[in-house]
Amino acid sequence: MSFLDRIKACNTYRAERFRPLRHGATRIGWLRHDNAELLRRFPAVFAVADDAVTLTPGGGFAALSEAVDGVIETLVAEGRIDKWRHEDFAVAPRWGEAPLFKLDRGAVGFFGVRAYGVHLNGIRHDADALKLWIGRRAADKKVAPNKLDNMVAGGIGHGHGLLATLVKEAAEEADLPPTLAARAVPVGALTYRMANAAGMREDVLFVFDLAVPADFTPRNTDGEIAAFHLMPARDIVARVRDGDDFKFNVNLVIIDFALRHGLIAPDEPDYVAIATGLRQQLD
Repeated sequence: MSFLDRIKACNTYRAERFRPLRHGATRIGWLRHDNAELLRRFPAVFAVADDAVTLTPGGGFAALSEAVDGVIETLVAEGRIDKWRHEDFAVAPRWGEAPLFKLDRGAVGFFGVRAYGVHLNGIRHDADALKLWIGRRAADKKVAPNKLDNMVAGGIGHGHGLLATLVKEAAEEADLPPTLAARAVPVGALTYRMANAAGMREDVLFVFDLAVPADFTPRNTDGEIAAFHLMPARDIVARVRDGDDFKFNVNLVIIDFALRHGLIAPDEPDYVAIATGLRQQLD
């Protein structure tokens, strides 16, 4: 494997397998063709054509959310969608724009709508090496059980701002005090489009760095992380390149960290492709 292979593994979208989901003239998602055909039974909510699917209900945020959720309930009962997260994501054409409706997180992949999350690198500067706190995901996680993860990571749910989500997730996942979490430095956003069993992930990951003090040890409080390990950054980067230890999108965050801290040098094969591949054009 290689760093570029990790990036390619998160960008398996192929245009010929999907058709756009639209609200008016604006694309808001990507429906795999078989998923799109399932929506023909709901003409009061979706107008399905061979080249696109368009939302049909009028009304505002509440009416559209209710109409879409009614379709989801039917598809959940048929085993077509997993509605298991009990958390809603806001659906909007662009980051920062007003949401059109909210969608159960379990249905995000089916509709291929853009989702946003936060990832926090917990950094410790020891005398001998640059190190990162790495978590191991719990064995009962539905996505990537037992895989290695960033110290803090989580999706931005409807009604939660970016920084509020960071502080909330930091407290739940690593017992990070809000005053310490507030020192996190935003270092960019990573993007990818990944076909999966549900449909597609079109994700934006907002990445933060935080230098944590030597006397801080993360402690999970919500049961999603089984254990934390303090690991030399160079060893982590090697494991990303050579193994399959990390959750798929965490590989992207680690590669980005390695580029920014000189742990992947410009003489690395495919360096330019690696550096540019972390930020796919989504529009």
